[in-house]
Amino acid sequence: MTKTHAALAATLALSFAAGAAHAADAGKAPMEKCFGVALAGKNDCKAGAGTTCAGTSKVNYQGNAWKLVKAGTCTSIKTPKGLGSLTPRA
Repeated sequence: MTKTHAALAATLALSFAAGAAHAADAGKAPMEKCFGVALAGKNDCKAGAGTTCAGTSKVNYQGNAWKLVKAGTCTSIKTPKGLGSLTPRA
């Protein structure tokens, strides 16, 4: 009977943990890639030829470097080089 109680307790604990993790993810806003808004070295991933991933952009507002932003906000982000873009810029 002790093994049955332990198994039941473990199952319930895992169920609650999974439910809490799912609830935390459900509360996050959808994100989108926004090009041309990252500061030098602050991009989220690939920034064109010669770069590999996060933190490799060479200049502020590099047109082919992206940053994750809240969905629907990218094209309203103003920079000295213009608005953010949903596609890479030259």
